Amino acid sequence: MAVTAQQGPVVRIGTAQGKWILLTTVLGSSMALLDSTVVNVALPRIGKDLDASLAALQWTVNAYLITLAGLILLGGSLGDHYGRRKVFVIGVVWFAAASLLCGLAPTSGFLIAARALQGIGGALLTPGSLALIQASFHPDDRSRAVGLWSGFGGIGAAIGPFLGGWLVDGPGWRWVFFLNVPLALLCAPVAVRHVPESVGSSAREVSGAERSRRRFDALGAALGAVSLALVTYALIEAGSGSPVVVVMAVAGLAAGVAFVYVEKRHQDPMMPLDIFGSRQFSSVNLVTLCVYAAFGGFFFLTALQLQVVAGYSPLRAGTALLPTTVLMLLFSSRSGALAERIGPRIPLTVGPLLCAVGMLMMLRVGNDASYLADVLPAVLVMGAGMVTLVAPLTSTVLASVDTDRAGLASGINNAAARAAGLIAVAALPVLTGMGPEAYRSPDAFDAAFDRAMPLCAAVLAVGAVLAFATVRSPAPDCRRPQCRTYSCVAAPPLEPPRGTAVAKPDPAT
Repeated sequence: MAVTAQQGPVVRIGTAQGKWILLTTVLGSSMALLDSTVVNVALPRIGKDLDASLAALQWTVNAYLITLAGLILLGGSLGDHYGRRKVFVIGVVWFAAASLLCGLAPTSGFLIAARALQGIGGALLTPGSLALIQASFHPDDRSRAVGLWSGFGGIGAAIGPFLGGWLVDGPGWRWVFFLNVPLALLCAPVAVRHVPESVGSSAREVSGAERSRRRFDALGAALGAVSLALVTYALIEAGSGSPVVVVMAVAGLAAGVAFVYVEKRHQDPMMPLDIFGSRQFSSVNLVTLCVYAAFGGFFFLTALQLQVVAGYSPLRAGTALLPTTVLMLLFSSRSGALAERIGPRIPLTVGPLLCAVGMLMMLRVGNDASYLADVLPAVLVMGAGMVTLVAPLTSTVLASVDTDRAGLASGINNAAARAAGLIAVAALPVLTGMGPEAYRSPDAFDAAFDRAMPLCAAVLAVGAVLAFATVRSPAPDCRRPQCRTYSCVAAPPLEPPRGTAVAKPDPAT
């Protein structure tokens, strides 16, 4: 199909094309959102069917997070320069193909490899979803389009745990992954047919030939992912006592140092280090690391605790945590508005402390725990804390850098959150003395869970202290998030870059 370049977004939200664009972006983001909420619920059944150890279950979660966190910045950059629709569609197809492999996995090793491939697809499609909305819609309609996208995406995230539990209880855990295939079969053709192509402002200033010769920071992305993978391996296998663990840990740290060196020297780095010259940006990212490390460990272990110890079915376990997502969906925009009036310091201090209290309340959840008396109060307090902190955290990240770097700042913050989650999933079992078969023993797992929740609460308390000591109110005219409603518990929302150039179908064709 021939295209002609056109400056500025032109699509109106009430048109047929506008509705198709919303459908496409909601479907694409829902694939990644569903995956982040339903896989934890399926872990006990995966372990039973594939005879997997606890370490294999950790890798089932972390293999996806390693490639997603390591490549998400590169995925956004590729979309900006080669076309957001093109990269988005490639990501959707890749994600679906990897999901199919996950569903067909005959062994835990095969599943882990497929999950790593799935993370690559997620890194390509996740940054493009909201960016396509910003690039496509007329400025007068953009805020409404973002609101609809975040609302429908939030509904999808809320349905995820219920749907995942139902699938695991019914047709089986493999359908948690197979579900992505029909979504992709609908999403990709609609995107190709109805979504205009767009590139970033820096990309439209050069020719297509120059863009094709541009050197992306592939080495930096690879070093970042390798560093995460090696450190994760060392943490997961730390209890084995093998000397290989020390070698992997040293190699992981060396890869991290090499990543910093490459980012410092690369002409167009994936993560420009000078962005950390903003003290507020660095401080908020430290808070992010604390908060999402605790969240990652909490949601990983709680999904197992509810099934292994409390005796919940996958469906009950999935729906048990639903209030956190619903509270974020209903109140995150109001929390953001409150933070704009009073400043982010108080919400970023109080929010982690509320979450810490909720995690400590989870210590009541043991054998035959009552949902209304034991689980729900803890989940509601946890959700209230997440509502309090997530929106102010995002707005503070954007306000701490120049407006033209808001998309980059958001991407770094999102990647930091995912990296923190995977490190927590890797480290908590060894820190709490979980053996390779702990999830098969209710008593052993319950004892380790009781040691894990105070650790997660302590990390949240550190985040609260950091926020209180370092976070200050932004300038009155700072950049505000376009996405005000958000319900993903795995990472803070991404923000698209501002500059776009839109290409639309030539009417003559």
